[in-house]
Amino acid sequence: MTNKQFNFDFLVFIGRFQPFHLGHQRVVNQALEQTDKLILLIGSAYRPRCTRNPWSFDERERMIRSTLSEQANKRVLIIPVMDATYSDELWIATIQKSVSGMIAAHHAQPHRDPVIGLIGHSKDHTSYYLKLFPQWSSVDVASEGKICASTVRDKLFHADRGQWEDKRLSANTMIGDLVPTEVLDYLNQFVRDDVFAKLRDEFDFVRKYQSAWDIAPYPPVFVTVDAIVVQSAHILLVERGARPGKGLWALPGGFVNQNETLLEACLRELREETRLKVPAPVLKGSIQNQAVFDDPHRSERGRTITHAFLIHLLADTVLPKVKGGDDAKKAFWVPLSELNPAKLFEDHYFIIQRMLGQPN
Repeated sequence: MTNKQFNFDFLVFIGRFQPFHLGHQRVVNQALEQTDKLILLIGSAYRPRCTRNPWSFDERERMIRSTLSEQANKRVLIIPVMDATYSDELWIATIQKSVSGMIAAHHAQPHRDPVIGLIGHSKDHTSYYLKLFPQWSSVDVASEGKICASTVRDKLFHADRGQWEDKRLSANTMIGDLVPTEVLDYLNQFVRDDVFAKLRDEFDFVRKYQSAWDIAPYPPVFVTVDAIVVQSAHILLVERGARPGKGLWALPGGFVNQNETLLEACLRELREETRLKVPAPVLKGSIQNQAVFDDPHRSERGRTITHAFLIHLLADTVLPKVKGGDDAKKAFWVPLSELNPAKLFEDHYFIIQRMLGQPN
């Protein structure tokens, strides 16, 4: 039998919470009425900041906990979840392992199996994950109005310059009816921080970039190429010297010119950005794989589909010399064991893992 007070021992709530809004709070409150423990899994953890993911895992956890009472906080278990952009199976396995670990640590009655449920709101196609865990009961929470985190972010970044920075203007006019009071207080401070200023600059760059296509009859789809060059368990990366993603690590690559093939574009971008001194015939002969990466949200600039080439050079005691060029501030080799998803641009970390056949 379950706890007499609750229908469930554990309810699982999965989300990115960018940021935590009133819709999320409604789900949390209803969950706490039905379960002894609520396991809150925060997705898109360990990702670099961008306008779609402005807040770190720690910041999102603080937002959520600030809305809970002391007693409720004791019943809410919050853990980060790594994305697996190109593998639903890997992402599902990550969720299952995370939940199993929390249950093993917090199930107070080991003599019986815990009763577990998955709680959420089926708002649109992005909620498909609610059907991926048939081993758990499903609890759907009805929505009161259409509140989504993207709306909050849009209002935050579309505000005129100075509107957020001017302390005489209240955030209530823009998002006061979308987020809990405690989150609103946090955001009032966040938008006056240098971190927000940099994100706002990035947003303005992307908005200006996209405005060039306003007269197009339909949204454009861009084609790019990326090179995954590996030698002796090291990978060749560049540091981006311009927006978007200025300062982040990235795969050498770029847009395809109208007069070149995908492979020609890949080799051209590789040379322009890294000055890699390996003959073209050797590079072509070292190609081991080619794949397409097309996650709709992979680039903030717009719908961008990239063709990646895996170039595996023969092992050597000396790595080829490289030097940053074109829009790359610098080029460098990184041991594969030292790759950090929080430093890598867009979905490049997941491209690398997928191409090398490694788990995220």
